[in-house]
Amino acid sequence: MATTPIRVNRAPVLTLWAAVVAERLGHPPETALSLASAVAGTAARAKARRLGLAEEHAGDAADRPAGPRRTVRLLGREIPVVETPDGLLAAEPDGKAAKPGAVAAYVARAFGERLADVRAVMETLAAGPAPEELNRIGFRLYEAFRPEVPSDVTGWGAKAVLDLDRIRSAAG
Repeated sequence: MATTPIRVNRAPVLTLWAAVVAERLGHPPETALSLASAVAGTAARAKARRLGLAEEHAGDAADRPAGPRRTVRLLGREIPVVETPDGLLAAEPDGKAAKPGAVAAYVARAFGERLADVRAVMETLAAGPAPEELNRIGFRLYEAFRPEVPSDVTGWGAKAVLDLDRIRSAAG
């Protein structure tokens, strides 16, 4: 029986993958979702600047409150975090905590009934390397399985097929 192709844009794929990696690093699900949203957001902003869809500026750090801050490294990015009564969460540019519930809803909408399938395959891939190694190579793994879209402006937000077999073979 053939399964329906999963048509999705890259942002929710990166978000889910980053959450899976964060959980493998030992972060609780709420923290993982919050961090994953920040990873996907920084990647989207960088691509928007590269494509000329957003202006270059001094960097995202300029939008953050001054003073000492705590960060968590995930997939090559330093994510500012804040301690909340619900645990550690990514910090938005205004310093407030990113809401993991909104991230979970976003990912659920993007993958629909195939979310469990995609997550299971990603978890299997993430279980291979040691956690520190996974964090080091995780973005390259994502690049190996992400949906293929045009690299120019026409690919911005475009949906393409996410191939579960490409995720399965990404480690090899």
